Amino acid sequence: MTIKNHPVVSREKWLSERTKFLAKEKEFTRLRDDLSRQRRELPWVKVDKKYVFDGPKGKEALPDLFENRSQLVVYHFMFSPEWTEGCPHCSFWADNFNDIIVHLNHRDVTFVAISRAPLAKIEPFKKRMGWSFKWLSSSQNDFNYDYHVSFTPEQLENGTAIYNYSMNPGFEDREGSSVFYKDARGAVFHTYSCYARGIDMMNTAYHYLDLVPKGRDENPQSTQDWVRYHDRYED
Repeated sequence: MTIKNHPVVSREKWLSERTKFLAKEKEFTRLRDDLSRQRRELPWVKVDKKYVFDGPKGKEALPDLFENRSQLVVYHFMFSPEWTEGCPHCSFWADNFNDIIVHLNHRDVTFVAISRAPLAKIEPFKKRMGWSFKWLSSSQNDFNYDYHVSFTPEQLENGTAIYNYSMNPGFEDREGSSVFYKDARGAVFHTYSCYARGIDMMNTAYHYLDLVPKGRDENPQSTQDWVRYHDRYED
């Protein structure tokens, strides 16, 4: 018997196939754990440049963003100064942020989002979406450009804009995440950045979709054309 061309078997046969697949899942888990260990062992770069952001508390420098913790995760949220709304795809990711921050805080991690848009545009959009995570503006500094999530028109035109270490970004702003560490003396180090599919690990919804029979069920030519702001789905 098949449903939509998918095999349907007895419980005993299903259990046999599921158990065999479990061995592959365990192998993947061990490989993922090893990859995470290697990621943590990558060399660091000291951050000597001063960055000052506009935030809900006023002007804050990069070291201030750690609050009383030693580790900082920055989500590079696509929101150009000319836009009236943040990127809908970054908003899909941001819907995963609010409730995990308290847990991150208790593991010595502070989380913030940073965009080029001015705070005057960020704040109303954040309120509309019902988010409480800290979100700052880098409109007065080069932070987005230095961490390769924003690009000048000249860079895009002459082909010198490099995104995700190897590709043309296609747009002036792109998505990504960066990690920083602050030592006991207050020195800040850049430890890691990832972009494009590298940020999949930060989207809980995608991990659930990967479990279900249809998977992500996306258009290969435009994978996220189905995504809407959570208050803009037609139903």
